[in-house]
Amino acid sequence: MNKRLIFLSFFGAGLSKYAPGTMGTLAALPVGFLILWTLGSTTLFLAALLLTAISIKEINKYEAEGGEHDDPRIVVDEVAGTFIALSMTASMTNIWVQALLVFVFFRILDIKKPSFIGLAERKLSGGNGVMWDDIIAGFFAGVLSWAVYKAALFAGLSF
Repeated sequence: MNKRLIFLSFFGAGLSKYAPGTMGTLAALPVGFLILWTLGSTTLFLAALLLTAISIKEINKYEAEGGEHDDPRIVVDEVAGTFIALSMTASMTNIWVQALLVFVFFRILDIKKPSFIGLAERKLSGGNGVMWDDIIAGFFAGVLSWAVYKAALFAGLSF
């Protein structure tokens, strides 16, 4: 396996025979939390943007070398989307609830691809097409996670 695929598979998380996107999301959570706790939500958000820019370039090279478009082994897009959602939910005080909400909403949006998410995947090509649907899914997963968390607190649930 070449170095590019090691990076794009998020160091092997995408090589799972079963649900590589889910494995990529699960692998992103501890790394995202580490960045969030040590460097803050702004740094995590900026890391997601930097990861996106680098990944678009690397995916374009991968596809130009004969790699399959949106190869299921490529999960760096799930990582960037998860980082976006985590950076938006940094005010949550219970990390287990945060992780669960981000994971569930991100995976649902990434799999179902409603509205703008599916449009991005269909209309963009190359690395942009691979990355931007997950960035948008990450944004909406962050919004939904935060809203559900705040609604639960308002309803009197404590975490």
